[in-house]
Amino acid sequence: MFPIHREREQPIFSARAHVFQIDPATKRNWLPASKHAVTVSFFYDASRSVYRIISVGGTKAIINSTITPNMTFTKTSQKFGQWADSRANTVYGLGFSTEQQLQQFAEQFKEVKETARLAREKSQERFELANPALNIAAPEELSEERHSPPLLTVNGPGEEKLFRSKSAEVELTAEKERVKKMLSEGSMCEINLEAELFTLQDSNSKLVDALQEANSSVEQWKKQLAEYQEETDRLRDQVAELEAQLGHPAAGQTAREELSRSLEELEALLSAKDQEIHNLQSRKPDVGELEKEREEAMQRLQDLERLNGDLEERVQSAEKTLASSREEQNQAEGEVRRIIDVLDVKICDLNDLRTSLAKLIDK
Repeated sequence: MFPIHREREQPIFSARAHVFQIDPATKRNWLPASKHAVTVSFFYDASRSVYRIISVGGTKAIINSTITPNMTFTKTSQKFGQWADSRANTVYGLGFSTEQQLQQFAEQFKEVKETARLAREKSQERFELANPALNIAAPEELSEERHSPPLLTVNGPGEEKLFRSKSAEVELTAEKERVKKMLSEGSMCEINLEAELFTLQDSNSKLVDALQEANSSVEQWKKQLAEYQEETDRLRDQVAELEAQLGHPAAGQTAREELSRSLEELEALLSAKDQEIHNLQSRKPDVGELEKEREEAMQRLQDLERLNGDLEERVQSAEKTLASSREEQNQAEGEVRRIIDVLDVKICDLNDLRTSLAKLIDK
């Protein structure tokens, strides 16, 4: 029957909430009807002119409550509300994620309830117009201050006593209902705490998952920092080797100074990053702040990568400078050897000239 009703009903309002039902044994504790937040909707059955609140979890109807004019939706906290369904013999509770959602649901409940009351009054008026003889036998239509003379003349004194007895029974039943409602509302202040606890537990589980994800991201950052530290040590060793290979301290002096400054800046960035990781592990920020810090850390890692690239370029430039210096030194040594060879030739020619002069002098 439930799917057939859903086909001819039209949804008019929907919201997501955690659904609870009152414990039928104690009438004081809430029992969760759903593990997670589900959709709760108002439906209008045009064929019967009735409004219903329906919520389905999987293939099971969690809520199937027909709204009547005597129902009342009570907001018992900032995010929790409830109403009693006498036909289902239970009390439903809804826990919303925001106060605004609770307010919208309460306003929709009030509007639908008023519409149901007007529809009921119109139905009663049509019934009374169609059956005017039954107006005399309707005790709930008579107030305590109004007496109906036709009732006394038609039915007689004996029927008057019977009518007054029925009126007393109706008043006694209404008084019992008011007392039950007062007792129910008085106990709700205590049982709503349990509903709030379920909502907080759900939020806590989400925060724990987010924190675990953040911790895994921190471990990845630490691994990246360790890799950059190793890369920095390698570049530092290369710089030391270049300095040892350079024969003259003056050659490449500016490049070495720039490399030293870059290494100092890189070490400062690494120290700052280690401090940030230590601060991140020592406290538990919320998800928004953690995401912001993660983005800042990624930006700084990118800056660190750019600095490493610049450092590698400077190392390559220093290597090129060293190679150029060695080439110039080799050229200079070759020029010196060439000059020495020329001088040796000149000395030999001079010696030959001296020998020739000596021979001429002897002659």
